[in-house]
Amino acid sequence: MFKQQSGFTLVELVIVIVILGLLAATALPRFINVTQDARIASVQGVAGGLRSAASLARAQVMVSGSGGGTISMDGVSVSVNASGYPTNALVGIEAAMQGLDGYTVAHAAPSSTFQPKNGGNATCQASYNANTAVVTVTSGGC
Repeated sequence: MFKQQSGFTLVELVIVIVILGLLAATALPRFINVTQDARIASVQGVAGGLRSAASLARAQVMVSGSGGGTISMDGVSVSVNASGYPTNALVGIEAAMQGLDGYTVAHAAPSSTFQPKNGGNATCQASYNANTAVVTVTSGGC
């Protein structure tokens, strides 16, 4: 008796390869922007942290009855202005945030800008205004 060989024909293999190619071509564009989406989410996360830090500092000022100067937030000295918001300095909002790994911070009165070190520029940043505690996000160039 002859044993019949079994397997795939060349036509079947070509059809499978074509189908896999079509699936890859439609799925690939979805994953190309993952880095950009992650950078935007990171900048928005830092913006949320800035808002929280400013609110917590203001609350600490109100509770302590201080009119500005220096407050203690979780054992860290934070410089605040007369309105009770962290100043735009290393000892101000940057100290209140307590950890900005992966970000470059630039302080220029009255604002501080927080840009991702990998791919950050003027169109991919979070800005903190020390006078009003307003945080703005620019994510067009992330």
